[in-house]
Amino acid sequence: MIAGILRTFQLGLRGVARHGLRSLLTCLGVLFGVASVIAMLSIGEGLSHDVQSRIQALGSNNILVRSMKPPESTSASAERSRLSVYGITYEDAKRIKNTLPNAEVVVPARAIYVDARFGDKRADARVMGTVPWFGTTNRFYLNDGRFLTDLDLEAKKPVCVLGATVAETLFPLTEPVGQLIKLGTQTFRVVGVMEPRTVLTGDQQGTLEDLSSDVYAPITTVRQFWGEVVVKVSSGSRDMERVELHQLQVRVEELGLVEPTASVLKEMLEHAHAKRDYEVVVPLSLLREAERQKRIFNLVLGSIAFISLLVGGIGILNVMLATVTERTREIGVRRALGAKRRHIVAQFLVETIVLAGSGGVLGIGVGVAIPFLIEHYSNFKTIITTASLVLSFGISVAIGVVFGLYPAWRAATMDPVEALRHD
Repeated sequence: MIAGILRTFQLGLRGVARHGLRSLLTCLGVLFGVASVIAMLSIGEGLSHDVQSRIQALGSNNILVRSMKPPESTSASAERSRLSVYGITYEDAKRIKNTLPNAEVVVPARAIYVDARFGDKRADARVMGTVPWFGTTNRFYLNDGRFLTDLDLEAKKPVCVLGATVAETLFPLTEPVGQLIKLGTQTFRVVGVMEPRTVLTGDQQGTLEDLSSDVYAPITTVRQFWGEVVVKVSSGSRDMERVELHQLQVRVEELGLVEPTASVLKEMLEHAHAKRDYEVVVPLSLLREAERQKRIFNLVLGSIAFISLLVGGIGILNVMLATVTERTREIGVRRALGAKRRHIVAQFLVETIVLAGSGGVLGIGVGVAIPFLIEHYSNFKTIITTASLVLSFGISVAIGVVFGLYPAWRAATMDPVEALRHD
């Protein structure tokens, strides 16, 4: 039996090798199909991983409450000087902490936009007044120095931690830690430098926010230096805004309680605020939505690539039908010498599997190379999974079998006598 299988395999290989160029061109259809499956899935996986990592950076256990300026009336916009009062308050933070038993950590933050200066160097900066555990909750990492401490917060020390972009702009050749810089009109001592950081804002547009231009300082110090009212002067008009807190983070103890807690939090804020001057972002919901979009994205990309494999399969079908016609007399001779239909079917199926399998193997090589080149030249992360390699190769072989069955059956059902008469 083993000898018969080996004999059939040898006949199949001989049939493929008989027309080397035609077999190579047939393999190319499968090759590009397999390569496109691997490349598209790796790009989709890399994109999904990037989005999910940015969402996870917000913290799956966190609920973000952000101040949002409500739409202004036309008459108010026409005023030359006005005071806008909106957003999250310290009273909101106290209420959330006392009311929600699942709120493990409350992290407040207040933003002030100022010029950062060191010598003749200048950078646009957003000073984030916050608390020492802000970095831990948000998974921020230090490149140098330290973050804020409880002592900095209690003593209202004028110390700050620079974002990567601000540090690079102000100190291109100098060590930042220990230096004195100007934030607006106030003097701060640099105690640390953060690593580059980009996160999703959590809005419906999926906007990316670069945090490398932020400067972190104790919220008590920021409140003491800048107060609660920020004045913006532009085009001859003066706008004044009073915002106590620009952001509030609520960390929930258990992952399963995040969304119920967020619902209670929204109801609480609706009762406390007469106007919608806040937004509530739940990173866990964003993460689930990103996972759902990933499945849809991979399905679309996989479908497009699968069409390429179908084209390759049609090429195999076309070539094998032509091969059966060319080798009609050979089939008649084999049948006359005692070969059964299953032997003829097996011979031609071996040829199609060899063609499809060879194209699949070469396609895996090309499919692995394409994401590597994309990542090397465009700095876009791609992820090649074992599942995509096995899936693409398995589909290529399956297509070879499916599209080879009809030519093999057609060859096996030929009348031996008529086949012998064929010139």
